[in-house]
Amino acid sequence: MSYIPIGLACGVLLHAAGFNFLMTALVSLLVFSGGAQFMIASMLTIHAPMQTILLMLLFLEMRYALLGSSLSQYVRGTSKKFLLIFAASMNDENYAVNYLKFATDKTWTPQNALSVEHLSLLFWTVSNLIGSLAGGFISVNLTIVDYALTALFIYMIVMQIKNRLTILISIVSGVFAVLSMAWLKSTMGLVVATLIASLIGFALEDYLVKKGKNKAFLLKKIKPNAGRKEISKSGE
Repeated sequence: MSYIPIGLACGVLLHAAGFNFLMTALVSLLVFSGGAQFMIASMLTIHAPMQTILLMLLFLEMRYALLGSSLSQYVRGTSKKFLLIFAASMNDENYAVNYLKFATDKTWTPQNALSVEHLSLLFWTVSNLIGSLAGGFISVNLTIVDYALTALFIYMIVMQIKNRLTILISIVSGVFAVLSMAWLKSTMGLVVATLIASLIGFALEDYLVKKGKNKAFLLKKIKPNAGRKEISKSGE
């Protein structure tokens, strides 16, 4: 049910960005990612080049490779067709539900998990479509798109912060984004900044883990990390 308000808002913004009813349905079914769809709407309103939008979508959605790998042990033995459908309908929210159920409920099956994905996809798509229809009857100030996208990504950053290194790389990424966009004078600067910040973060973390210098400060966890063992114990 929580998909309904954010799905309605996403549908309205997609309509404001130029998506018709059919295009909204297709992007909801094929992309199925609130962050990605808000980003598409935002970048289209500023007339960003298509290659920039596609590259940003690639980097944004690469997290699903990690999420999917953590569920792989629970869907072993299923067919390739099932895995394809399962992967195509996975997103952050239904992943969290299914991971918790797999870790704590021995009766939870891959078919149950797929049902959760399809129900979330159904509610998200219908909400997007209703929002798209509503967008034709209301006037939307497109400046709200930038606000919505900024708020969404601030939330995503906060949820991913585990240690001080994450905060440092987030700041570095923001600085490089400003500098690269000023230098390239286009949104392609966001892609460049993403690559540079990711490489710096990877190299710095690898160095700290291997050498141990300042490890206690930069790699110290800010909040407890609920791993698989902790989740399993809590469900016993």
